[in-house]
Amino acid sequence: MNDELESIWVPKPKAWVVVVLVIGILCHWKLAEGNIEHSGRKLDDYVPGFISIDCGATSDYLDESTGIVYKSDKGFIDTGTNNEISPEYYYSNPDYGRLTRNLRSFPQGKKNCYTLKPEQGKNNNYLIRAFFHYGNYDNMNKIPKFDVHVGVNYWTTVEPSAVNRAIFPDMIHVPTSDIIFVCLINTGSGIPFISALELRPLDKSLYPFDFGALRHGWRYSRGTTVSMELVRYKSDAYDRLWYSGSTLSNWVPINNSSAIDIQGSNDSYKPPSEVLRTAFQPPSGYHALLYDWNNSGDNFKCYVCFHFAEIAELTQGKKREFIISVNGGTYTSKPITLDHFKPLSICLNQIFQGHFSFSINATTGSDLPPILNAFEIYGVISPFYLFNATDSRDVAAIMEIKQTSKISREDWQGDPCSPNKYSWIGLTCSSDYTPRIISLNLSSCQLTGEIPISLSNLTALLYLDLSYNQLTGNIPQFLAQLPNLKTLNLSGNKFDGSVPEALIQKSRDGSLILSLGEVSDLCLSAPCTKKEKKQKKELIVVALVATSAIILVLMFIFCALAIYKRKRQDVALKSNFKLKNTQYNYSEVVRITNNFKTIIGEGGFGKVYLGILKDETQVAVKLLSQSSKQGYKEFRAEAQLLMIVHHRNLVSLVGYCDEGENKALIYEYMANGNLQKHLSVTNTNVVNWNQRLQIAVDAAHGLEYLHNGCKPPIIHRDLKTSNILLNENMQAKIADFGLSRAFATENDSHVCTGLAGTLGYLDPESQASGKLNKKSDVYSFGIVLFELITGRPAIMRKHEKNIHILDWVYPVIESGDIGSIVDPRLQREFHTNSAWKAVEIAMSCVPSVAIQRSDMSQVLVELKECLALEMAHGRSQTMEIENNETTSSIPLTMSSMELQSDIAALVR
Repeated sequence: MNDELESIWVPKPKAWVVVVLVIGILCHWKLAEGNIEHSGRKLDDYVPGFISIDCGATSDYLDESTGIVYKSDKGFIDTGTNNEISPEYYYSNPDYGRLTRNLRSFPQGKKNCYTLKPEQGKNNNYLIRAFFHYGNYDNMNKIPKFDVHVGVNYWTTVEPSAVNRAIFPDMIHVPTSDIIFVCLINTGSGIPFISALELRPLDKSLYPFDFGALRHGWRYSRGTTVSMELVRYKSDAYDRLWYSGSTLSNWVPINNSSAIDIQGSNDSYKPPSEVLRTAFQPPSGYHALLYDWNNSGDNFKCYVCFHFAEIAELTQGKKREFIISVNGGTYTSKPITLDHFKPLSICLNQIFQGHFSFSINATTGSDLPPILNAFEIYGVISPFYLFNATDSRDVAAIMEIKQTSKISREDWQGDPCSPNKYSWIGLTCSSDYTPRIISLNLSSCQLTGEIPISLSNLTALLYLDLSYNQLTGNIPQFLAQLPNLKTLNLSGNKFDGSVPEALIQKSRDGSLILSLGEVSDLCLSAPCTKKEKKQKKELIVVALVATSAIILVLMFIFCALAIYKRKRQDVALKSNFKLKNTQYNYSEVVRITNNFKTIIGEGGFGKVYLGILKDETQVAVKLLSQSSKQGYKEFRAEAQLLMIVHHRNLVSLVGYCDEGENKALIYEYMANGNLQKHLSVTNTNVVNWNQRLQIAVDAAHGLEYLHNGCKPPIIHRDLKTSNILLNENMQAKIADFGLSRAFATENDSHVCTGLAGTLGYLDPESQASGKLNKKSDVYSFGIVLFELITGRPAIMRKHEKNIHILDWVYPVIESGDIGSIVDPRLQREFHTNSAWKAVEIAMSCVPSVAIQRSDMSQVLVELKECLALEMAHGRSQTMEIENNETTSSIPLTMSSMELQSDIAALVR
């Protein structure tokens, strides 16, 4: 190459050319030194495939010591705030010092996620590493604790042991999608933060595990007396961090200053030459290296790799041969011999569980003792406990919709569907092995422009609501081609052009519920031209003028008749509305109830009587009491609501009576009474665990319909066990929602009113503010759910004091004994996992701050999963506990332990 350069003729440069060249060389040198940032260059060309983010940094820069370009996190995340640690906690370590000076914190939201898009795409091995250095950035001197997920699964818990200590866990991950999410999860123990985030592509042949993921890599370089010396890129092509440990007991260090050819070897692991030039061997007279890892526990699962290189000068005829034995012989290798200065890496492609130890033993035919240059230990994330990520096509589509439509929602972070407790608000996902988005509600999201074509990739959609935005243009044909779409709401937008014939046809044949709202600018049939539309508008205007004149005349006539009719009325309270349901006079009500013979309940309106219609149908007759605080307005409100609200899990209105001061509502009869009665200690027929979960699902269905299926939403305001009724099949239906208020918008606008509700079920925030919203009902539902789980009332009487159920259940949850939480009358006939899941769902409903509570749609999905978990288990598992024991004799599975940990964190 030098010869070629010398043979090229170069003209004598002029002075100004020399100056330019010198300046260029100086700039290049300064850039390499890390003193110039950006300079209009694509800095990440230095290390292809590396993603290196200095979180909280304001600009990109080239790190002086490593030669790695670090980028600011702009473009990787759109939430959080930039911060800088206190100067007294700056690190001077050249390997990662600058990375830990800035950080990004996330005071808002439960889940905040970085989005990484590696060049190599899915199904490749990646090393992912994060740095966390608190450094008292907030001047609170209080170290937070939080979780980190990669994709949809737990990676690690961050809790630095000191203000000035940085931690930097890593993991090896094989994504099933081209997008990798790294999410910080607020567990309620402080504000999450992150200092740096790195991704490094690995050779596909490295770490050939086929189980879950590897996390927390401990990589030790052996044979040096320098403690905690760090080796990384450029020495390590993959930028793994290698630590040198001090000499272990009875291990003798050896070293060699000669270079080891890493690049020319067949070892794709490429451990750094600095790591392989040092090693350990046993002391004179010993033939084995023994290692026992004290940090491993009974539940620890690990994956291990050993790295060797012969660095000693072997005399003629001498050989070094040894075998590796793990955990006392659980694994034993074949005899191993080393070639001089040639690396050899051995990764044992299996999981070792529990206490971890190994020995490297010389064979009987070996002339020399064994050596070890370096080894790696990884913790294992078992695939049995992994959540499944959302279908990659749906993820790509919804991410593109979020970006192109500029949807600003702080909860739209990471995977849309999984884990379901962090799923995006506004969408619902299937419970398939690979979740699909089946419902998308983008109503009132300030969307503009045309309907995004990315929606065509959400092929599992059943429900799509784009109403009340500023969408324009034509209604696209692809909406008619979504194969599973059952409901489409496009009302409240500014479309023009024609409605696709296929959509109209689907609406006509009943396969699609199509809502268009105002259609003055739309053609509802094809072909339809602008000229035809103009003519139609002109005709409409003429028709409107004529119609308006007729209406004015009719209104005058009707007003006159109304005034005349009003003067003739002799009853103070008027029946000025007619319901579509059957109307009964008071004498019929007396006959139906057999002169009010049998009282079956009593509520806010007054007593409830058993009735029998002419066709022998049993009904419940609710008679408005003369002394009731509710009056005519409340009666009318309940009747009007019940007239138009229909759902299988809401009590149906059969008829009504409105005769002077005698007013009654006639409901379907619920043979098994209310839930409160069945949970009472006096009830001898105990409701089993399966039935309780089904009742919870039924009630959730009804409440979710009131919140999200009614337009505008309906707030119950007094949900409790006595307002959940059971029919002859133990199907649950919600009653007494007629006292609720219907809100004008879907965004939970508050209404100031005299608070309804019952002591024990009313959430603290509403009691303090006097304002109610959907989350007030969610709190009440959480209390109902705890009553179903524990068999205890919302307010308990103990030692002449009232104790709220949450005050009782919190410390019991922290004890970790599910048997002490669930109703003892069930005699422990329930599946442990479903019980913990039910507790977790109830906990998600009752945070004191409303914004932290789940939406009813999410609660419903999780309750269905909880019920499915119990049903899949088959016959309920009987938990046997010996006398005087406080914990189950059946050990918790990992999933139960994870749930218990999550719930305990919520309690704390």
